[in-house]
Amino acid sequence: MNDIIRSIEAGQMKESVDAFRVGDTVKVYNKIKEGARERIQVFEGTVIKRQNGGSKETFTVRKNSNGIGVEKTWPVHSPFVEKIEVIRRGKVRRAKLFYLRDRVGKAAKVKELVR
Repeated sequence: MNDIIRSIEAGQMKESVDAFRVGDTVKVYNKIKEGARERIQVFEGTVIKRQNGGSKETFTVRKNSNGIGVEKTWPVHSPFVEKIEVIRRGKVRRAKLFYLRDRVGKAAKVKELVR
């Protein structure tokens, strides 16, 4: 039974997924359908969590828009996610950055990882 489920999930996964981690600042290019038209909307923010695995893997991006925190969650293998572009690498020591929700201004920033 598990082999059947794995084969179905493997068919739903993307060929290649952009490499990004928690703490990175990313641009998510999201396809939006409006009637018969289709356009791409960009959402730029910090990845605060990445969870699960396989075809069910999701990630959450948070940004501050006009002083209000906005979070969006997407499946990594979603056909509506055109691409994920990494702008900055973040230096973090945690898997989930929920503490950023309580912070405002410069305190809500993540240090850049210098390699």
